[in-house]
Amino acid sequence: MPLRIAIDASRATSAQPTGTENYARRLIQALVQANESRQEPDRYALYFRDDPAPELFPESAHVELIVLRAPRLWTHLRWARALWKAKPDITFAPAHTLPFIFPGAGIVTAHDLGYKRFPASHPAMQRAHLDITTRFSQARAALVLADSQATADDLRRLYRTPADKIRVVYPGIDAPDELPSPAAIKSVRAKLRLPERYFLFVGTLQPRKNIRRLAQAFTRWQREHEDDETGLVLTGAKGWLFEDVWLAGASNVQVTGYVDEADKAGLLAGSIALVFPSLYEGFGFPAAEAMRYGAPVIASNTSSLPEVVGDAGLLVDPEDVSAIAAAMSRCSRDLALRRQMIERGFKQASRFNWDSAAAQVIDAFHEAGERASARHRAI
Repeated sequence: MPLRIAIDASRATSAQPTGTENYARRLIQALVQANESRQEPDRYALYFRDDPAPELFPESAHVELIVLRAPRLWTHLRWARALWKAKPDITFAPAHTLPFIFPGAGIVTAHDLGYKRFPASHPAMQRAHLDITTRFSQARAALVLADSQATADDLRRLYRTPADKIRVVYPGIDAPDELPSPAAIKSVRAKLRLPERYFLFVGTLQPRKNIRRLAQAFTRWQREHEDDETGLVLTGAKGWLFEDVWLAGASNVQVTGYVDEADKAGLLAGSIALVFPSLYEGFGFPAAEAMRYGAPVIASNTSSLPEVVGDAGLLVDPEDVSAIAAAMSRCSRDLALRRQMIERGFKQASRFNWDSAAAQVIDAFHEAGERASARHRAI
């Protein structure tokens, strides 16, 4: 039986999407496309804060686009009021926040609980907001989607979320039509003024990303290899609590800021390796994307990263600078190992695709709908 599903699409219109915004955009696109092939398509109402670009989502007679303008409290006031008027069967938030009051069943996504694991990495007000809204949303939701088993485990441990209401749905990553050519890699390198050889980090520069130890490991690598030409490229915005002292003593380190999505493929493919010694990740998009574009991956052996990387990369203790430096040496010296990592990376990355994610989310919609119907019948 078709369902009426209300979806928070407010994050999908971001001009410079980070992981959460890109997740919302790509998942909703995949949901719209997958819904069209159903024998009895559901009805989707996509709610925005501002006007979406005409080409943002596939055209569909089963999708309504609704723009709700509000300067603040969009989720808990403006969207909530629209939900009470529409009374959908399912309300879906592809992020951590459902409205405090809304009708019917809800489904929410938990990307990570880093603010609980590393509270000092977040401003106090932001940390309190994340805790309150996530605590409420996971309790109110009929089902909670977790980006990884690690996040599912955190939900159970930190919020006592019942295991039977958590569904692990790995996000997808975009599959390239073809890998970047040497000319494309050279073009990106020239555009960003990068050195010929470089190790790469992708992500917001904040404490839990472990930038200080990464810089120390690179400095150790430089000394061991007597190499002052290879660079360390840090791609991403400087986050809250970023300190220049993290890079003290390190030479040939380049902070690029935000990089356009169109340049990311060439940036990754042209690197010696993605070095991603994050202390905590709910999923770890950069690692998955690096494997997709043929970059060897060095990543932490903690949180979700072993799930994402599998046996395709080198997993290290993120608190051990010498271990990070040793992995960098192996990637830069051992060409046979690099080829093996790249080959395994392609296979591992193929596990993460938006079609599969959308199919699982649609299953969750209908499971939540059936649960709601069963409760109504029991009353």
